[in-house]
Amino acid sequence: MPLKHNHVIDMKIGIIGGGNMGGAIARGLAHSNSFASSDITVCDPGQPALDALKTDCQGIVTSHNNIDAVAGADVIIIAVKPWLVEGVLMEIAPRVEFHRQIIVSIAAGVTTDAITSWLKGYSADGVIFRAMPNTAIAIHQSMTFLAHRGATPGQVETVTGIFNLLGKTAVIEERLMGAATALCSCGIAYAMRYVRAATEGGVELGIYPNQGKEYVLQTLRGAIELLEATGNNPEVEIDKVTTPGGVTIKGLNAMESHGFTASVIEGLKASR
Repeated sequence: MPLKHNHVIDMKIGIIGGGNMGGAIARGLAHSNSFASSDITVCDPGQPALDALKTDCQGIVTSHNNIDAVAGADVIIIAVKPWLVEGVLMEIAPRVEFHRQIIVSIAAGVTTDAITSWLKGYSADGVIFRAMPNTAIAIHQSMTFLAHRGATPGQVETVTGIFNLLGKTAVIEERLMGAATALCSCGIAYAMRYVRAATEGGVELGIYPNQGKEYVLQTLRGAIELLEATGNNPEVEIDKVTTPGGVTIKGLNAMESHGFTASVIEGLKASR
């Protein structure tokens, strides 16, 4: 079922794991105007995480019992550390109605093959999704990737719609999930490192740190909006500011001589 902003959807979401990612998903959905907080259940062993959620999202349902995230849910999101996924699935599998409930795992590196093998004996045809968001999901600006096994087009649309409320979503082949993780989930850290490096460079040039960070962030916003507005290859926009003998080309060449592009590519390959 398509999901739209400012329209409350009659759908129940169960989230197992109320940490950084699970909590961010819960908050994002509760604040999206598309879900009633009372239709979102979050289970976590830590009381502080649940208390924080209830403070931020009045009406949200919290529990220490993972089975409570399953009961009545349409979509069950597994938001625990990768090494905990198998145990959680074994705990909830006897209660999952595989003919109608969708399982979505956001655990990095846990494949649908692995999940299917763990669930063997409970359901041979359950619908399994892998989702890989990034930490910007907390402010509805995640780039989230989805891969799935056994889903109908309608189910893909439903899960895509949920994550579209939290940013942008792309459905990809599962074999590309490692590359997508490196590019966007790990990649948000690489973008942060550029901001830090540029800010430190500004300090060396005489600009105060807080001002430098503000200036760099606005410059990045401008770069993003230019590329989105024009659809141009980045090199087209780079050419516009690299006049012959000018300061920009000198700076770009100095960065490249220190391995700027190669470093980014090698970092992505290492993360994959």
